[in-house]
Amino acid sequence: MNQRTALSTLLAASLWLLGSCSSPAPETQTAPPAPPSESAAQPGSVPQAADEKIKFKQADGSERFSIKFKPDGAKLVDGEDRELARFTLDADRKIKIKDAEDSVLGYVVSQDGYWKLENAEQTEELFILRQQPDGDLKLEDGRDRALYRIKLRDYGYEIETPEKQSLYKVKAKEGKISLRDASDQTVLSTRSAILPAAVACFGFDELTPEQQAALAYAVNLAGGER
Repeated sequence: MNQRTALSTLLAASLWLLGSCSSPAPETQTAPPAPPSESAAQPGSVPQAADEKIKFKQADGSERFSIKFKPDGAKLVDGEDRELARFTLDADRKIKIKDAEDSVLGYVVSQDGYWKLENAEQTEELFILRQQPDGDLKLEDGRDRALYRIKLRDYGYEIETPEKQSLYKVKAKEGKISLRDASDQTVLSTRSAILPAAVACFGFDELTPEQQAALAYAVNLAGGER
């Protein structure tokens, strides 16, 4: 065999091997990924099983109130499990606040960058909780007047007046989140799964207890972000 014939034979063999190696492998059928659960689809939200709740205790360790999750929202109950308010969540993440007698008290509406509390007729904005670019929050009334500054701290949050007077601190440590007054005394605490930003809502003394709890529920549901 001369050199030209040997080279031709080698080239043909190489092309045959290359074609064999590049043949596509038979496709295998893979099952589509399972759809995410509701809690996974909502980062930072807590699972809303009917038997789960966020329990808050007083300084002496007794239960003060709880937010109990229901399929359509949540309800606020006192330490003896008596219903105080009900929060109904619709498809647009708007929360209707009702009292124990089923009367509408107002609404919490979630928008980009803020949450607003409206009256029962939805004709007036009562309060607006705004996110700030630096991680702080600010609560305003319906006329855009600043009521509270919620400052991000290494321990959690500090609630101040617009004049920077400290009112409350939200401290997160070793699985416990506590709301403390200006004297650093515990007002309430919880070991349940809730965001410190949501706990800060219970330091807004301008709000009713029902409004505080509904706003805390909305903030926690959104993972602290709008």
